[in-house]
Amino acid sequence: MQSLVLWTVALVAGWLATLLLHRRIDRVSLADFAIAIAGAALAGGVLAPSLGVAITGEFGLTLPGTLSSWGGAMTLLGIANLARFGTLQR
Repeated sequence: MQSLVLWTVALVAGWLATLLLHRRIDRVSLADFAIAIAGAALAGGVLAPSLGVAITGEFGLTLPGTLSSWGGAMTLLGIANLARFGTLQR
């Protein structure tokens, strides 16, 4: 159950990060979306539990867990955009 929640959060956080870091929505590529999902999954599945942040709580998702996934998606997608284009936004 927790892995299903993690992947759901990663999909939503990756989608939001992709929308925020691109000027033109019609130019979003599948690779950008995959990078954002990977960043959210890594931050939510590896980094957050090691820092003591739980992704799921008693009643479902937790806000700190969701925000850490979103931050991981934004960070990894921003690093990828800097490496490819020399700027955060494309």
